[in-house]
Amino acid sequence: MKRKIVIITFLLLSVVSFAQQKRVKTTIDTTKVKFGYQINLTLKTTTDTLSKVIFPKGNYFGRLEVLETYPTDTVKEGFNYHLTKKYGLTQWDSGKYTIPRLNILINNKPFLSDSIQVEFLNVAVDTVKQPMHDIKNVIQAPKESSSWWIYLLILLGVLALIAFGYYLYKKFKKIKKEEIVFATPIEKANAHLKNLELKNLIQKGEIKAYYSELTDIARTFIEEAIKIPALESTTSELVDALKNSTLNKKLSLSKETLDNLEAVLKQADLVKFAKSKPQEFEIESDRKKIASCITKINQSIPEEIDDLKLNQELLLKKYQQRKRKQKIATAGMIVSFILFGVFIFFVVTKGITFVKDTIIGHPTKELAEGEWVTSEYGIPPIKVETPKVLKRMDVSNLLPKDTLSPLLDMQMFSYGGIMDNFYVFVSSAQYKENTEIDFNKVLEGNIVTWEKAGAQNILLKQEKFDTKKGVTGLRAYGTMMVLNNIKKESIKMYYEILLFKQDNGLQQVHLSIKENDKYGEEIIDRIINSVELGKLK
Repeated sequence: MKRKIVIITFLLLSVVSFAQQKRVKTTIDTTKVKFGYQINLTLKTTTDTLSKVIFPKGNYFGRLEVLETYPTDTVKEGFNYHLTKKYGLTQWDSGKYTIPRLNILINNKPFLSDSIQVEFLNVAVDTVKQPMHDIKNVIQAPKESSSWWIYLLILLGVLALIAFGYYLYKKFKKIKKEEIVFATPIEKANAHLKNLELKNLIQKGEIKAYYSELTDIARTFIEEAIKIPALESTTSELVDALKNSTLNKKLSLSKETLDNLEAVLKQADLVKFAKSKPQEFEIESDRKKIASCITKINQSIPEEIDDLKLNQELLLKKYQQRKRKQKIATAGMIVSFILFGVFIFFVVTKGITFVKDTIIGHPTKELAEGEWVTSEYGIPPIKVETPKVLKRMDVSNLLPKDTLSPLLDMQMFSYGGIMDNFYVFVSSAQYKENTEIDFNKVLEGNIVTWEKAGAQNILLKQEKFDTKKGVTGLRAYGTMMVLNNIKKESIKMYYEILLFKQDNGLQQVHLSIKENDKYGEEIIDRIINSVELGKLK
């Protein structure tokens, strides 16, 4: 694929062109006008009724600004159409300017208009008759209102801050309320009974909540100590299971203990579901019964020292693991919030594009801000500064012999490809015999070759170009649509071509980037400003 691209690129730069007949007539209403005034450029062509004609579009033709593009005037005559396209042009500075040759596509075949030189005259100012006034003080321009998305990001940042603060509050509140890891179920039950009394639920009149928590303490103790599903069982199911467990585990529980437990559980059921309201002395009696039942059940359990020690170790290990996970989760949340805050800060102060290009990365941004190199390429040499060293191409393997036969020497160097984010091509050729090189024909050949390669909607503009050492050449630039075979989509590319002829040879620099790539535009400007041409030694 790369070899095909190189061959196509060279063909674009070859001096062989395709002859064409004159199809476009170019006229202008005046060649001299005061700067700022409008001049009218007219393009006329005649085609058959089946032909498709595309006139050039753009905001600038060379260095002239397009003020207005008028509708195409169509006149039918027999089987032909006479098409007339009119443009209003101007320039805001005095001087002589050239309207470049414009590209008109007729059935996708390019035809060029004539270039015309126009002069914009200065406006004479009579300072004698014109009254003079003092310079007015500087007035602060009203600041433009920020974009809506900035306020949206600030709002999201504030909401995220509130949500994060609420999360930390709930997290630390939960940690404070987290139960202490007890060595045995009896210690846990006694501690919870003491805590229940400290809540003063009876004094507050919350009898239902008191009985609910009291019976939950007893059920939890029975479930942990005897390993039966006490929390999920009804009162009768729990008493029956406790009796069976007592027999199976040989527990020495008296009938009185079981009866007391059953009585308190039934009293609690009445309070919770039948809205019963026991007296204060009954409540105190029920609390003592539960405390006594818990103590007697614990005393009736056979001692299993090894199992108890193992359970304690496992319980402590799980507690430590849970605390460690909580610390990691909290630290992760804090770090994430800090990063999010930094992101919002840079988006508000620098803009979303800066954040995206800096954090996510941008291919041409890395090239633009990287270390550049300055080298000379070809004979005669072309000195140019590029973000990467250009690689030499093997011309003998890429071009046919009949193409190389008129050449005394041909050297090509490149980096990237025509459809990449950034592409640069430098070439220097010498001919054996004196050869007249017509830049316009070269560019016409370029367009035809590009179209054969699949390019569409090619727009071409051109103007003179002077290097820092005074060598004059041609600068061509514009846009085209190329097909990305991998993504199966068309990409709009911006290109620039520099052509020079000296020492019976042709020197050229090709550059292309994706359109509207600001970093790519910086790269192109820096490369073009660095171009220097050497003489053949």
